Amino acid sequence: MKRWGAIATSVTIAVAGLSTTTGATAAPAQHAPRTSHAAVASYTPPPLVWGDCESATLQAYGSQCADLVVPVDYRKPHGRKITLAVSRLKHSSPDADYQGVMLVNPGGPGGSGLVYSIFGQGDFVPGDGDTTYDWIGFDPRGVGSSRPALTCDPSFYGYDRPPFDVNRYPTARTWLRRSAHYARACGHSAAARIGLLDHIKTTDNVKDMESLRKALGQRKINFYGFSYGTELGQVYATLHPNRVRRFVLDSNVDPRRSPYQANLDQDRAFQRTINVYFGWLADHDSVYHLGTTRREVARGFYAERRKLDRHAAGGIVGGDELTDALLGAAYYVYGWVDTAEAYAALMNDGDYQPIADLYGATPDVPGSDNGNAVYLATTCTDAPWPSSWKRIKRDNTRVARKAPFLTWDNAWFNGPCLFWPAKAGTPVHVTGRHVKSPILLIDETLDPATPYAGSLEVRRRFPTASLIEGVGGTTHAGSLSGVACTDNAIGRYLSDGTVPARKPGNRSDLRCPPVPKPEPEAAAKAQAKTAGPDAASLRDLVRRQLAQAQVR
Repeated sequence: MKRWGAIATSVTIAVAGLSTTTGATAAPAQHAPRTSHAAVASYTPPPLVWGDCESATLQAYGSQCADLVVPVDYRKPHGRKITLAVSRLKHSSPDADYQGVMLVNPGGPGGSGLVYSIFGQGDFVPGDGDTTYDWIGFDPRGVGSSRPALTCDPSFYGYDRPPFDVNRYPTARTWLRRSAHYARACGHSAAARIGLLDHIKTTDNVKDMESLRKALGQRKINFYGFSYGTELGQVYATLHPNRVRRFVLDSNVDPRRSPYQANLDQDRAFQRTINVYFGWLADHDSVYHLGTTRREVARGFYAERRKLDRHAAGGIVGGDELTDALLGAAYYVYGWVDTAEAYAALMNDGDYQPIADLYGATPDVPGSDNGNAVYLATTCTDAPWPSSWKRIKRDNTRVARKAPFLTWDNAWFNGPCLFWPAKAGTPVHVTGRHVKSPILLIDETLDPATPYAGSLEVRRRFPTASLIEGVGGTTHAGSLSGVACTDNAIGRYLSDGTVPARKPGNRSDLRCPPVPKPEPEAAAKAQAKTAGPDAASLRDLVRRQLAQAQVR
């Protein structure tokens, strides 16, 4: 899941020069078309030709890049082709210790994954997992440096949009028109003209993963998936259980829920985590002066949002933009300090520019809606979307009564699905009953974008899976953030396949501390120190990229 503009988070970028596009959805439990296995089996991609990467970041870390050629439609393996951008950082261990390729996907759908070969650099991954694998990053079809890249209308994500809540403001017709316009623009895009909108489902991305396995010359793959990347891992393991070696799935999509249902689940979960953040702001009232109790901070937020809905600050920051600027804090603890400073500047000094910067829309930049366009292209077609505005309004009105922070924002982010110009497919029924290899699942108890119940369900469906829980945490896709209990368990798994012993019942198998909440003064000092290409700087870079990848 992702906000409308670029998710900003308070991390320092150690190496400049990388531009990526911008959680997560779920698929209902239905059966895949019988033709899917034969179709992908009939296609063999040409060999990868490795060369220098264009990205300065990938160059700095020593990665190589190549283009993977795949068919638009796997039912027509000799038909029109597209390319997927791939990066590789080769293992530095002796060949005798080599453990194969490790594919990484950061989520979305729509998140650029090209940078993630840098997981193989330095001490970012505990143990020898960084050195014994070839780490593989890739941009999925339609994303980032893959060609063609889907783009529809960047202006849809601009500033001072109409107020979201159609029960408070007469904006339903405006939003329906805007949503229909964006869907039409996608239908007229260059990518649509070659048929990509009909073939950008999760099942298509999984077929691409299998083509990538073949192109890399591997009998099995290892995979590290965050957020929507866990859905790719679940579906790949279901369709190709004999190709699974070691899979890490962080913040799991619930395979019981359709994308539409998952968004309503998220609305409730994000209400909980934004309230946790409001409580943290109250605890630090001496720094931010926003209220001494959670309720006081919350009242101030909703009052300010109503005010900005009527009159946008500076003509650009309305209530919509304020919500999206604070959404990053509901996703992650990493950005709490920067978000608090920007919000306090607005509330205490009337300075709206930091909030505008935090929202980060670039409506005048061609292609800047790429991540969001791909998100919609996948979400709107992975499973049938409601065709009735009456139903959508009824459902969101009901949820918004108890979850007012994000519900209508989320509804209109997905608004184009009501008019989407491509047919929905039939999702795969996820099951791990044929998977023999141990699987490692990770999640925090209050994960808002992919609620924790989804990880419990994936654990139930995969008998070889063990689940690590960041107890009480609110951070989404937070593994490899420096929490020793979690990260060392990941390191052991990548080194020798060891997972925490599976416990009886519907519960986690290893309980760890969550990603810790920051202290304002300590966070400022840590940010000042993060300036070089060491493990901490690399972690900051990765956290920033993961934040950008999360699409709604």
